[in-house]
Amino acid sequence: MAGILAWFWNERFWLPHNVTWADLQSTEEAAFPQAEDLYLAFPLAFCIFMIRLLFERFIAKPCALGLKVQANGPQKAQPNAILEKVFTAITKHPDEKRLEGLSKQLDWDVRSIQRWFRQRRNQEKPSTLRKFCESMWRFTFYLYIFTYGVRFLKKTPWLWNTRQCWSGYPYQPLMPDLHYYYIVELSFYWSLMFSQFIDVKRKDFGVMFTHHVLAITLITFSYITNLTRVGTLILCLHDASDIVLEAAKMANYCKCQKLSDLLFLTFAVVFIVSRLGIYPLWILNTTLFELYEALGNFPALWVLNVLLMVLQTLHCFWSYLIIKAAYKAISKGKVAKDSRSDVESSSDEEETVPRSKAPHSTVATNGTSGANGTNGYLTGATSSEEH
Repeated sequence: MAGILAWFWNERFWLPHNVTWADLQSTEEAAFPQAEDLYLAFPLAFCIFMIRLLFERFIAKPCALGLKVQANGPQKAQPNAILEKVFTAITKHPDEKRLEGLSKQLDWDVRSIQRWFRQRRNQEKPSTLRKFCESMWRFTFYLYIFTYGVRFLKKTPWLWNTRQCWSGYPYQPLMPDLHYYYIVELSFYWSLMFSQFIDVKRKDFGVMFTHHVLAITLITFSYITNLTRVGTLILCLHDASDIVLEAAKMANYCKCQKLSDLLFLTFAVVFIVSRLGIYPLWILNTTLFELYEALGNFPALWVLNVLLMVLQTLHCFWSYLIIKAAYKAISKGKVAKDSRSDVESSSDEEETVPRSKAPHSTVATNGTSGANGTNGYLTGATSSEEH
């Protein structure tokens, strides 16, 4: 095990030439980031999760009820042991043959069985109240941490001159404010990693899971190698658009459609400008070129840039979806899709019977349109499909 650890933490890989881990040990004169500091993120992530539960129950929920947010979930399907057994043990989307068999067995018409399965699927969807509480928590956290980041960064020289990120590297003392900023951000992402399995499920679960893993890896990697200055710029830049996003979702759940659409378009502008403009011109420029000019070449530099380029790929993917939604918002006068992080995975609006069998089966689905139909960026009056 000692040999494996020594190989993994090879100084020639992680650090510039002529720098050792011993050089970055904290002393009475100066503190440097230490790998063991990151263990603080785990108990703090648990504390953040507990704070979230209290916040959602005692602050977000009363606010939602005061704003007349719908508290009830979709209409429940009537109890039926046979259909319930098929739903839980066989399939949630029975095909035409199975529907006809159930119709004969229960002496129900196919349309009624199809409606039962649709109601049963929608029954598993979270209520608008729950989605509002989740968004209000994230809005509050992002607003707090973004404000903290701006107040911290405006006093630093590297905000205005990114070359200062590499001045004196890696012998840059760890400031208490920077340490707090990093650990809180890391703890929050760890809390998201665990809570996403119980939060509202979205169709882009896999993409968001990848994003959280990437964020945790970048924060951990940059902290251990003392690349924290550029790390603070990345963290603050990414929090900016998320504030507007969560505000837009809350407005949507409150059925303030005009405000929701306005906030979504604002979010689209902020997201695209920050992720496709500022991020590559400001962040990637300094990590790809200024860092190389200041320190030369070492392997960890390329690890950093590969991770940042993967993040930029996600930015491009989400921007494409957001632009599509913004175009529909402008052309139709309302936001028709939740672009980046769309509907819950349990949402369902399609007929389970082929249209040739049910030509007039346009049945409204409870809680799947307008404010009740999505939990991601937004939806307007139509059902959403896909962050």
